Amino acid sequence: MHPAITSDVDVVGKLLVAGACVGLPTDTVYGLAARLASPDAIRDLFELKGRSLTNAIAVLVDSTATAQQLGVLDERALAIAEQFWPGPLTMVVRRRPGLDVDLGGDAAFIGLRVPAHELIRALATLVGPLATTSANRAGEPTLGSAVEIAERFGASLGAVLDGGPSADSASTVIDVGGDELIVLREGPITAAQLRSLA
Repeated sequence: MHPAITSDVDVVGKLLVAGACVGLPTDTVYGLAARLASPDAIRDLFELKGRSLTNAIAVLVDSTATAQQLGVLDERALAIAEQFWPGPLTMVVRRRPGLDVDLGGDAAFIGLRVPAHELIRALATLVGPLATTSANRAGEPTLGSAVEIAERFGASLGAVLDGGPSADSASTVIDVGGDELIVLREGPITAAQLRSLA
């Protein structure tokens, strides 16, 4: 049985609030997502992905202001956010005290991104931040459409939000939680572009 494929943000939002995992588009590759406020669903996300808890997953938010509620964005991080958010850039920063959610990896840090995709920002405004990982099982190629995700993950997902074909590359990931900017994964935004601001 395949999950519903829909373009209705409200339908997907209700499923997320009910504790489901969903497939969704971003401005880069398709993702699998759960509400940050649903720890059980985040655990389900790791199982769906077949991902080790040593590998952290990122959080998509609707704005820099929301990102600042979850992580500590210093002047450098805010300057980078002003230049590249919304967009294909994930910033790893120190978590705000009291944010006790297991996202894998080092619990002192969180990866945050404001995607340049109106549907996903609207969804994050509706239900809150979204713990998200690329829509593929660990070690397999990323899936590029809502139909492929529905076929691969079946009834494990509440629904798949259809945003058309995805881009070819995942977001650039940088660590700005320490003294130096470290590029963890280069994507559409290059190291040279980032270092010109850092």
